Amino acid sequence: MPEQQPDDLGALAAETAADVRSFTAAVRELAAGAAPDTAIPLLLLLVAQLQVTGARLGAIQDVVPDERFEPDPGPESDQDALRVSLANLLEGIDDYSDVVDPLTSLELSRAALSDDLATIVASLEHGLAHHDRGRPVEAMWWWQFGYLSDWGTRSSAALRVLQTILGHLRLDADEDTVAEAEFDALHP
Repeated sequence: MPEQQPDDLGALAAETAADVRSFTAAVRELAAGAAPDTAIPLLLLLVAQLQVTGARLGAIQDVVPDERFEPDPGPESDQDALRVSLANLLEGIDDYSDVVDPLTSLELSRAALSDDLATIVASLEHGLAHHDRGRPVEAMWWWQFGYLSDWGTRSSAALRVLQTILGHLRLDADEDTVAEAEFDALHP
């Protein structure tokens, strides 16, 4: 039996599902080597657009699923191949330093764009599996929860790193200086 939800939540679920499908398909396509010369600006655009989707999820009232348990969303896709493909695509610029929680600590951690993007795709696809099985409220709960707990933070960090990389690629004149700055920035 399909879930009951307000019409506006159903419309937002359909719009979010379309955004998720577009993002995950494009990231998988780029990871497969579809456009290596334009991967950085395309990833920047994709992640920025995903941030708009996430902001809508963060701005709405908390979505509460109808059931206290999660219905089986079906088999999950293996993200290891995606992660490895992204790491190969981003070789040399994949790793970066990240602040763990800018509100509570200045602690730095190691992060990688490939890990971030694969984690985001996995989280989004989990919600999409629920949506595709006729459970839009469950999908919205997963997307909203994931945005607030994990993929929102990871996409924000990835967006900043992608913009920084693009800035170096476009604005720095000397390639040796760019390489040294990227190395220093990625290995504090």
